[in-house]
Order: sequence, then C-alpha cells, then structure tokens
Amino acid sequence: MPTAFIITGIPGAGKTTIARALADRLERAAHIEADSLQRMVVSGRRWPHEEPHDEAMRQLDLRARNAAMLAANFLDAGIFPMIDDIVVGPRRLAVYREGLGDRPLQLVVLAPPLKVALERDRGRPDKKVGDRWAHLDAEMRKGLAGEGLWLDTANLSVDQTVDAILAATK
Repeated sequence: MPTAFIITGIPGAGKTTIARALADRLERAAHIEADSLQRMVVSGRRWPHEEPHDEAMRQLDLRARNAAMLAANFLDAGIFPMIDDIVVGPRRLAVYREGLGDRPLQLVVLAPPLKVALERDRGRPDKKVGDRWAHLDAEMRKGLAGEGLWLDTANLSVDQTVDAILAATK
C-alpha cells in the first residue's frame, strides 16, 4: 500500500538527497520539496527568520498544508510521496497528519550529530543555512522524541540510508 513519507532533519541532514534517492528506488514515487512550495509565493513570501514573524509562521503552515494535500493526491493515485521538509515538533506534524487524513504516513528523522550536519551544510555549493538553524537540532530531538524512524546518518551512505528506511518500513 502506498505510504506518504516525511523526510525531515535540520539543514545538512540530507533530506533532499534522501527523499530523491528513496523515490528513485520505488516503482512509482514523487518528491515534494516543501521549500519549492514556499518559493511559489512570489510577492510577500516570508521565510521563518523574516518579519513579520506571524506571517512567516502562517506561510510555514500553508506550505505544510499544501504539501500534505499534494501528498494525499499522489497517494490516491497509487504514488508514494516523499515530503522533504523541516518538521521540528508535534504541531507541524499534526498539520501533515490532518492533511493526509487516514492515509498512511511514515516520519523519517535524519539525525546525524549537529557537527556533521553543519559540516555538510558548509560544503554545499548553493545554500548554506545550517548555522542559522542549528538550534533546530535540539528542538527536533525534544519535539519529535518517540515519533517515527530516527537515523543517525553520520556514517551511512545515501544507499545505506535508503536501505535502512526501506528495511524499517516494510
């Protein structure tokens, strides 16, 4: 049965890479990058670190609702959606659960040590945002404790990480 996956972690944890690689391994799968949905807001877009803060948070909720609706549509068509987003606590996770209704959902938390994620982030050619969001590591570890599949990917390759996800979710 098709399942929606949320692949989460702090910047540099490998969300986008793992979501794409996981989607590549399945017969029918889609990659939903939440940042791409947020970039659809052309005028008035606010990222979480921008003011006004209330508007930035409203837009984060909107992107999660849109990602969940898109994932639900893919699921209903028999396609596994891989949602790539930073989900740090139960409130945002609840937005996804509500949007997916009774459809199956698997949360995967990529949780390398903070030092490893920051090192990876600094090595990226395009965006380098890890230092700004390093505090999310502690928030995520506290806010999502006991939820989903947690993987310390510090010493895992992309293929090993995907293997671990597939083995744990059979």
